[in-house]
Amino acid sequence: MQYLTIPVTAFQQNCSLIWCATTRECAFVDPGGDTDKLIAAVNKHGLKPIGVFLTHAHLDHVGGTLALAQHYHIPISGPHEADKYWLDALPMQAKQFGLPHCDAFVPDTWLREGDTLMVGQQTLDVLHTPGHTPGHVVLFQRSSGVVFVGDVLFNGSIGRSDFPGGNHRQLIESIKVKLWSLGDDVIVIPGHGPNTTIGEERAHNPFIP
Repeated sequence: MQYLTIPVTAFQQNCSLIWCATTRECAFVDPGGDTDKLIAAVNKHGLKPIGVFLTHAHLDHVGGTLALAQHYHIPISGPHEADKYWLDALPMQAKQFGLPHCDAFVPDTWLREGDTLMVGQQTLDVLHTPGHTPGHVVLFQRSSGVVFVGDVLFNGSIGRSDFPGGNHRQLIESIKVKLWSLGDDVIVIPGHGPNTTIGEERAHNPFIP
């Protein structure tokens, strides 16, 4: 599997464009906005979008979802249904942050622990990782050793748990039970900031007891 990290919006949120080198099928992981940049990347690499995958429902991660889904006529998968209240509140989120209006929507498929997503010949495993939001999921591409973690874990930091529905205990449990078990060599693609590895964060992240 190949991937390209494209920071979008004033929040510098990492949208990941992921694709199968054999079929050229691709998907957008957390397209927070700046859809013109994302469409340009698809065209540059000669890719065929087949879906939008969402780790959680905060506006900076989903703001460009409807525009891309409608532009390419592709389905939306994720997050877990426990984040429905965040999707319902997208117009309010946009107003609070002074961003362009964003319509509420319901994904074509809610994701659950143990689900899989396909991009061409590549499979991503879905892990439910609540704490930052109750419906947060991460997407693990086992053969490539890459995990897309949204806002659960960052390079030297962890996700916030003070938003409505957040839970610090759950966040730490999600990291230590779900992410640590993936293996130290796994590359972590966070929702903001530079990449890291499971081993680096296990050894040095100061926010994880």
